[in-house]
Amino acid sequence: MVKTKGDFNALREQYRDKVIKNDAVDGKFFYEFGVKRGLRDQNGKGVVTGLTNISRIESTKIVDGEVVPCEGRLFYRGYDIHNLIDGFIDDDRFGFEETAYLLLFGDLPNKEQLEAFSKTIAHSRKLPKNFVRDVVMKAPSEDIMNAITKSVLTLASYDSDSADTSIENVIRQSIMLIGIFPMIAVYAYHAYNHYERNKSLYIHRPDPEKSAAENLLRMLRPDKKYTDLEAKVLDIALILHMEHGGGNNSTFTTRVVTSSGSDTYSVVAAALSSLKGPKHGGANIKVVKMIADIKKNVNDITDEKEVKEYLRKILHKEAFDYKGLIYGMGHAVYSISDPRAEVFKGFVEKLAIEKKREKDFALYSMIERLGPEVIAEERHIYKGVSANVDFYSGLVYGMLDIPPELYTPIFAIARIVGWSAHRLEELVNMDKIMRPAYVSMCEERNYVDIDER
Repeated sequence: MVKTKGDFNALREQYRDKVIKNDAVDGKFFYEFGVKRGLRDQNGKGVVTGLTNISRIESTKIVDGEVVPCEGRLFYRGYDIHNLIDGFIDDDRFGFEETAYLLLFGDLPNKEQLEAFSKTIAHSRKLPKNFVRDVVMKAPSEDIMNAITKSVLTLASYDSDSADTSIENVIRQSIMLIGIFPMIAVYAYHAYNHYERNKSLYIHRPDPEKSAAENLLRMLRPDKKYTDLEAKVLDIALILHMEHGGGNNSTFTTRVVTSSGSDTYSVVAAALSSLKGPKHGGANIKVVKMIADIKKNVNDITDEKEVKEYLRKILHKEAFDYKGLIYGMGHAVYSISDPRAEVFKGFVEKLAIEKKREKDFALYSMIERLGPEVIAEERHIYKGVSANVDFYSGLVYGMLDIPPELYTPIFAIARIVGWSAHRLEELVNMDKIMRPAYVSMCEERNYVDIDER
């Protein structure tokens, strides 16, 4: 019997070797049986697993009967993301609440509908009595995503209708979670910063008259102050991360768990667990660390030749984390351009000017241009490569003085809207549990007595 950690460590390599030996499947069998690894075919195209009216991604078009890459486009309920954000900017207003209404209910709200919905979200920005003290601040962790997941699962205990999966009840729960996600994330960070880093503790209540972006900055900063541009850029970041076509890992998780008939809190906890993975929601942190490494190791970051050669070293696994990846470059769907990155870039530049970070923006812009060149020169790729939304988001969060521990949680604060919309759509159309098929490679074996093994 393994009694201590030391006992387990002595057996660890033995256990590891058994797992590797007995679980490894020869890659040739995936091809032989037509299994799409990662639900992607040889050309990187996703296996169709559902239908949705919520959003659409456009990355190719038909020219002379052939599928060719095109400039990326993203539509929320049929509206081009460029046009939506242009509308908010032209009217000089925040768009998070309006976009959330659109994704949840399918139409853009009129003024009266938007006002009522915004008030509903504001009213929902309340946690149960003593919840911050008893749940959020208890056992604080550097992993804020785990802290949010813990809080979401605990909230089920405070909801007398937690298991009710009727459309009206799930709408109520969704709006509540949209409202309190910024609170849970920021309070969890402050608890960690106070108890683990010995910093001062700030718990600011949200202002019911402010937008999600304004309240996030208000609750995060000790003095509760922020500029209009800071809040507007964060608002745009939240909108751009709110939803993405339904084919991403965490949204697929949302629909899979929803199809089992599970409750909202369990579904959202599963989606959070998916998003926190470094292959999904943690990419922007890797971009920031890569840029810091480039600054440290390149003598002149304005010299394109030097920067390009260092990017080549990164690609050859000779620099940074030795994984051979230029982070923030490329996307599973987009090739020529990621529309979210295109939208973001203009506002990032404005914020960089306000923050006097023009040199940083210039470096990012250079890498955005040189990265695809290096990849094209060094790698045989089936489609083009461009900067994705994660490339600039880390720079934005840094300029907003948002700590790295909150980068992925901010993604969650935005994506809870998309998850909620997909959960509702799955509930409306659901008639079967999702049960993917696996080809078993297991051969029949005869039982062997324990003394003969």
